[in-house]
Amino acid sequence: MEETIRQIAIWALPVLVAVVFHEVAHGWVAYRLGDSTAARLGRLTLNPFAHVDLFGTILLPLMLIVTHAPFVFGYAKPVPVNFLNLRNPKRDMIWVAAAGPAMNLALAFVCTVIWKSLAPMLDARPDPAAGSAAGNYITAIVLMAQSGILINVVLAVFNMLPLPPLDGGRVLVGLLPRALAVKLARIEPFGFIILIVLLMTHTLDYIIDPPTEFLLKLYLRAF
Repeated sequence: MEETIRQIAIWALPVLVAVVFHEVAHGWVAYRLGDSTAARLGRLTLNPFAHVDLFGTILLPLMLIVTHAPFVFGYAKPVPVNFLNLRNPKRDMIWVAAAGPAMNLALAFVCTVIWKSLAPMLDARPDPAAGSAAGNYITAIVLMAQSGILINVVLAVFNMLPLPPLDGGRVLVGLLPRALAVKLARIEPFGFIILIVLLMTHTLDYIIDPPTEFLLKLYLRAF
């Protein structure tokens, strides 16, 4: 029980930051490109209560932690975007959709900097100070930074799968010629069903694992 509480404490803040910043990035880029829907509805805020989804932000990460899943991730309430309000809907859709995963990759970089900066302080600690308040505080930050790297990379890779309604699917719709884009967009109502099938058959693991491992190695070797 104590270990579970410790894991929740380590993973909760990085998950919350990852999903909130992801959604705000979508809304902010949409706002800059002509759509003020998110701003009018009060969603261009870092206040987590404006974005929390009971299942995606709380229950799903909690279940993954309790079941000792190899990774933890979640999602927030999608920021509303009216693509028809964008100055160039087809082109700007690409930037709005890509903003979320791009934000997660940026957060993974920040977490890497924090981890690489503070980890040597733990290695250099004399044993008598190992249990000090400052030492425990630094340890917690390092562990959360490590968790943040994994969470943000997984969230970015997952969302960039080229399947509507995921961000990667919207990017692909914006890039494809109109005829092909229309055909791909028609898949959107079935997107989550396809994802569930891929998840249950473990096919999703084979799709996500290679880019995730590549990005993790890239970040861990950044310094």
